[in-house]
Amino acid sequence: MTAPAIQLSGVSKEFVTSSGTTLALDDIDLEIPSGAFVSLLGPSGCGKSTLLRVIGDLIPPTAGTVTVAGMSARDARRTRQYGMAFQAPGLMDWRTVRRNIELPLQVQGVPRAERRGRADEMLELVRLTAFADHRPRQLSGGMQQRVAIARALAMQPRVLLMDEPLGALDEMNREHMQRELLRIWRATGTTIVFVTHSVPEATFLSTEVVVMSPRPGRIAERIAIDLPFPRTDETRVAPEFYAAESRVRSALHAVLDPYESAAS
Repeated sequence: MTAPAIQLSGVSKEFVTSSGTTLALDDIDLEIPSGAFVSLLGPSGCGKSTLLRVIGDLIPPTAGTVTVAGMSARDARRTRQYGMAFQAPGLMDWRTVRRNIELPLQVQGVPRAERRGRADEMLELVRLTAFADHRPRQLSGGMQQRVAIARALAMQPRVLLMDEPLGALDEMNREHMQRELLRIWRATGTTIVFVTHSVPEATFLSTEVVVMSPRPGRIAERIAIDLPFPRTDETRVAPEFYAAESRVRSALHAVLDPYESAAS
């Protein structure tokens, strides 16, 4: 059997402040297969982004182990097994689109000709070749996010971690970017872990949705999304999509209802 791309065992995370200790994640066990597209879904403050950052070795777990591509999260980060994309594209406006994509390659000392060739491959992948010499401010929000995804993929990572990268887009651009992201994922075979608050988005994009409980974050339910690929606008109105979305929504309500009752 193929080893999982990501494996978490007994992962917990506490934050200590002057006012006390907050348990953000509690005893997370999670395996993500290689090549999967897994969305983390749950109420605000449940620890989705914290879990993503633990996987990416941006913050250490308080307890438990994280294995990525068969190595520790620290070693996976050091060997560039990760790409990361966040809600803000984080592009440098004094660099052209191509040179933004080249940046991680330049940091790693990749020769100029090789990094330009790799950047051009990424530009073609995200369909922005014609905008290679533009500045980020000259692009739409959706195009900027495609540049950010291209930059994240430039090092050919095995895992792409995405924290609400489409959250700031209007509905039409968001749906377009969802289709583009699926196209890029299928073209690269990269394992994607995707944080979102949107039930329809999680259902449309994912091979599996992981529903998390309110803080402290735990895995409440894992829901396989068996909709066929490619997924198109017709997918969104198919009875099978509504059925899958309803399963995800029901799981989310199941973790919210006790929380809301306790808070009222």
